[in-house]
Amino acid sequence: MSDLRIATILLAAGRATRFGGGKLGTALAGKPLARHVADSLSALPFDRKIALCSTQTPDLPRFSRILLDPPDAPLSQSIATGVAALTDEDAVLFALADMPLVPTDHFARLIAQFDGSMIATQVDGRNMVPAIFGKQHFEALKTLVGDRGAGALLNDAPSVELSPELALDIDTLEDLQSALEHIKGR
Repeated sequence: MSDLRIATILLAAGRATRFGGGKLGTALAGKPLARHVADSLSALPFDRKIALCSTQTPDLPRFSRILLDPPDAPLSQSIATGVAALTDEDAVLFALADMPLVPTDHFARLIAQFDGSMIATQVDGRNMVPAIFGKQHFEALKTLVGDRGAGALLNDAPSVELSPELALDIDTLEDLQSALEHIKGR
């Protein structure tokens, strides 16, 4: 990791309405869904590890928990709350707790290629999270609105490619089954 102080914020407070609720605690290959990405991130030497959680978010070892308030707040509120919790970090990596197949080496490549401003994950030509934002973007992150996240800030960012199968975002039981099949096929 570079000389920059980088925190990671795991967004793990979603309402999971398309899933029927409680998806982050649902078992995937023997552990809660949210633990897959948390364990991948824990393998890297971040200066701080924060999880933005709901009361349904399972235990995420090595992460400090912040409960989203109000619990039904949009994604933008999770991002703003996470950024407000930062202290002297130079950058922050955002990851989604419902993307269990993103490998540790992808996060490591993002860190290695981070230029101090921002870097995104690119899937099928579209920039998205996981992404790293330098502190010069913290104020913009705190002023986002709605459930769209920080995607608009990433449109022209440099990026690291990730295959669509590894970028699987678990929104339905069918997605969960696809993730399990991928894990078993490894």
